[in-house]
Amino acid sequence: MLKVLFFAQTRELVGVEQLELSATEFTTAEQIRQHLATKGEKWAFALEKGKLLVAINQTLLPLESAVKSGDEIAFFPPVTGG
Repeated sequence: MLKVLFFAQTRELVGVEQLELSATEFTTAEQIRQHLATKGEKWAFALEKGKLLVAINQTLLPLESAVKSGDEIAFFPPVTGG
């Protein structure tokens, strides 16, 4: 299984903190993003490519990075400070 987490505005838009997906269906974080974006308008907006960061096992990585069973995938918007 893959544990998928959502943070900040991404979590607010999709309305869930986390979910689990079958690891056999996905090989990259981008495939997970694409799959979840089909769940509805809010999901598509929250998971829009180019406006989203992903961490796999708490390491910031490109969306095209590989995932495997047992991984934790976190989606969140870019954060700016000042």
